[in-house]
Amino acid sequence: MTRFAISVFSLLAVCLNALAQTEEPMQYRITVPAEIELTLDGTLTLPGNRKKNVPVVLLIAGSGPTDRDGNSAYGMKTNALKMLADSLAAKGIAVARYDKRGSGTNLKAAQMVIKPEEFVFSHYVSDAAGIIRQLQADKRFSKVIVAGHSEGSLVGMLAAEETKADGFVSIAGAGRNIADILKEQGRSGGNPSELQAEVDGALDSLRKGLTVHPVNPILKAQLSPRAQPGLISWMKYDPAVVIKAVKGAVLIIQGKQDLQVAIADAERLKAARPDATLLLFDQMNHILKNVEGTDKTENYKTYNKPDLPITPGLSAAIAQFVTKGRH
Repeated sequence: MTRFAISVFSLLAVCLNALAQTEEPMQYRITVPAEIELTLDGTLTLPGNRKKNVPVVLLIAGSGPTDRDGNSAYGMKTNALKMLADSLAAKGIAVARYDKRGSGTNLKAAQMVIKPEEFVFSHYVSDAAGIIRQLQADKRFSKVIVAGHSEGSLVGMLAAEETKADGFVSIAGAGRNIADILKEQGRSGGNPSELQAEVDGALDSLRKGLTVHPVNPILKAQLSPRAQPGLISWMKYDPAVVIKAVKGAVLIIQGKQDLQVAIADAERLKAARPDATLLLFDQMNHILKNVEGTDKTENYKTYNKPDLPITPGLSAAIAQFVTKGRH
């Protein structure tokens, strides 16, 4: 048989497997705070032609109102997480993903029942941990791997540690305290020196658990009294410390074209967890798409190109880690 014929049959097999994939709705009723009635909607993507139990990956989205597909109510439309889920399912791995509080189908509901000043970062963690436990109890799955993107990386590593998940994947996850990252983003964004000095002082105070009263109108809007409790709770965590406690194998993935999380963050996570595998993708940006060159405007344009495929090789690397426990 010719090499061409073999490649055609291989492609046909992949296509048939993809067509055989199924999606099931999944839900999680939040338990913290107990008095809040809110159900998080999600999607469970199952590989086709399943003959035995398969591993499942829980994908946790990044910051803000980013939904299960990797899209945001703020105008970002990437479909990156949906593409990653479909690609992993085509490789025989089930994938669960869900709309966090304040995203996707529960955006308006969450705004109605959860006051911003009452939200703390651990709420995200308790939700993820609850969904992990649901997957662990599902007899269809041989093991549960947690994969968090961006802010979801810290959520995922905390939830993975709490539930003793079988493995953890950090995708474009920060390796420093969020206060340090926000300072750097202010400088790289061109903040005037006077404004940056106020930013640094405010973030240092929040990190110590103190509320602040900004003078600059821009900072006053960004650090409103209602938002500060959530930021303070987030700033309690250092990802490089948290990742040390995660059980099981760890994979750290970072793109060299990421404008939001630096390669140094991935390297800091790796230094804290020497047994982890670190993979760098030369052309991958923050939303898991390849970009050419270093033009920031062109990079950000990919944030609204939902048909642009995810970085080649990304799902294959995760699939190898999931099935073998390492890359």
